[in-house]
Amino acid sequence: MIEAAASMSALGLGLGLLLGVAARRFHVETPPIIDEIDGILPGTNCGACGYPGCRGLAEAMAEGTAPVTACTPGGRDVALQLAEIVDPGGDGDAALSDMADEEPHVAFIFEDHCTGCMKCFKRCPTDAIIGANKQIHTVIVDACIGCDACVEVCPTEAIVIRAKPRTLKSWYWEKPQPKFGAGAEEYPA
Repeated sequence: MIEAAASMSALGLGLGLLLGVAARRFHVETPPIIDEIDGILPGTNCGACGYPGCRGLAEAMAEGTAPVTACTPGGRDVALQLAEIVDPGGDGDAALSDMADEEPHVAFIFEDHCTGCMKCFKRCPTDAIIGANKQIHTVIVDACIGCDACVEVCPTEAIVIRAKPRTLKSWYWEKPQPKFGAGAEEYPA
């Protein structure tokens, strides 16, 4: 019994040392810009951008193959921060000119159509859906990022994406429309 424990300990120590040496020898240094971009991204790895997680999007942005507006759950604020990192001397608003200024979205479950299949629960990257097997599910609005992952897997089409309801914390003034100038109706004199 002691010989078996000693041989397993020696094997574990030897393989551990081998892995430690291999980790140091084959270490690949990543550019610091990738870590900086990855730190700004939400980190939910929802895949709404079309890349395999936030790290894949950060690598694509560092290479210049992905736009700074690719992270839809992050919204305009994240895109502005990314524009400052990716193009520090450039105009951040010019990079965001194609991004629509829209309200945040969240998932909503029609509870009378929900069968409790748990497919949406398993797919949600932020654990914003609560419920049990063969029970009605619902969405925690504050945790949902509106990534659309749960909508794709719902077999009963009980989940839709809606604008995030306004609360005292998320309420804001509507953008005022110009009264004079291009595109505005002129008042009669």
